[in-house]
Amino acid sequence: MGVGRRDNAKSGATQVELELPQGGRWIPPIGRAGVSRKPATCGSLPGTSGKVEMEAVVSAENWRKALAAVVANRGAPGPDGMRTSELAGHLERHGETIVRKLLEGRYRPTAARRVEIPKASGGTRGLNVPNVVDRFVQQLLLQALTPQLDPQMSASSYGFRPGRSAHDAVKQAREYARAGYTWVVDLDIEKFFDRVNHDVLMHRLSRDVEDRRILRLIGQMLRAGCILPDGEVKPSEMGTPQGGPLSPLLANLYLDALDQELTRRGLRFCRYADDCNIYVRSQSSAERVAESVTTWLKRHLKLTVNATKSGVGRAWERTFLGFTLTMTLMIAIAAGSLDRYRDMVREHYTGRDGGPTVQLRDTWEAKVKGWWNYYRLAEYRQPVQALSGWTRRHMRKCFWQRWHSAKGRYRHFRKLGLSHELAKAGYSSRGAWRMARNGAMNKALSNATLKRYGFIVPTDLG
Repeated sequence: MGVGRRDNAKSGATQVELELPQGGRWIPPIGRAGVSRKPATCGSLPGTSGKVEMEAVVSAENWRKALAAVVANRGAPGPDGMRTSELAGHLERHGETIVRKLLEGRYRPTAARRVEIPKASGGTRGLNVPNVVDRFVQQLLLQALTPQLDPQMSASSYGFRPGRSAHDAVKQAREYARAGYTWVVDLDIEKFFDRVNHDVLMHRLSRDVEDRRILRLIGQMLRAGCILPDGEVKPSEMGTPQGGPLSPLLANLYLDALDQELTRRGLRFCRYADDCNIYVRSQSSAERVAESVTTWLKRHLKLTVNATKSGVGRAWERTFLGFTLTMTLMIAIAAGSLDRYRDMVREHYTGRDGGPTVQLRDTWEAKVKGWWNYYRLAEYRQPVQALSGWTRRHMRKCFWQRWHSAKGRYRHFRKLGLSHELAKAGYSSRGAWRMARNGAMNKALSNATLKRYGFIVPTDLG
């Protein structure tokens, strides 16, 4: 959607023309009474020098990228029921109106649909699912604002930032520990995304964004509220709700003040979203920093530290992003992460599932690959070996259950190449978990056989 400019000799008004990305149609010129503006100081595309203005937000390049991103991310429909697959067609029909409203400052985001999703550590997390069009507008803002806001943020912040990852944060934490900073102040901010102070956030944002249209729109997004499962509309007086594309950027901007304060104090730290670990040399220093930072967060950012989840300890006693360190300062998978893996196996790999074995295999393969893609960073692999052995035993237990009867088990043993004598183990009345270690099961479903048929475990993935 390109932005053009021409002068109307008769009226003396500056008019703005807007071309839709699909071409072929132009929004009628808008004079002074509409959205007459100077050209964006950063040009018509985001990422160049200068302050971002709304003209850059609705530029053709930004529009196309946002559409592709929202469609690729998919996601559930918002309150209006529109799916991401319908967005392109909707924008072809209504793109002119959306652009006009954005440029005139008349676009109004609507309340999002509130859902509760389970947390890995237990309990639930509130998630706001905006309408797809609101999601698209947030994506436009995200793409336009990130090139201006992100470079100003701390190098010790790793969450939801271009070119940075949780793995980078964990590796940096290990380097701090290896340098002798083995005492950790583990900060967990209580319900951070729900308790962001709007006034503090907007004040911080206004330092870098001068276009009042953008500021007003973001303020309206923050206050749009949500629709609860019972249909009640709950207004938002604080927080930057998770679920929209813009929320992570706003959250990082809010906590950048914390990053700058820690840097000013000369502290070594790693922050990933609202998870922050500070590394010091002694217990006394750790306790002093924990107390002072907790007070600072409450005073300046109106945030509370969760006393239950936060604490002071050695690097090998605390966890960070699902990892911990060994006493020899190797990256290891945290005990809680291993427990959650076992829960995942029990939930998604079950012998009671009546679906086809192929479907069971495909579901499991996606789960274990996703898990290992994250945790393969671990340098200490002994627990992974044990976990893989446990997983194979669980698989054999599930196959024993899926074969249902003694005759069925005997028949499957024979199909898998066992002799008549060995196959008679299928008539055993012992429990499934015990039979999973039986010699006949281990021969029929050897490690190589399970892997060949796609029933993989973490150690199969390297």
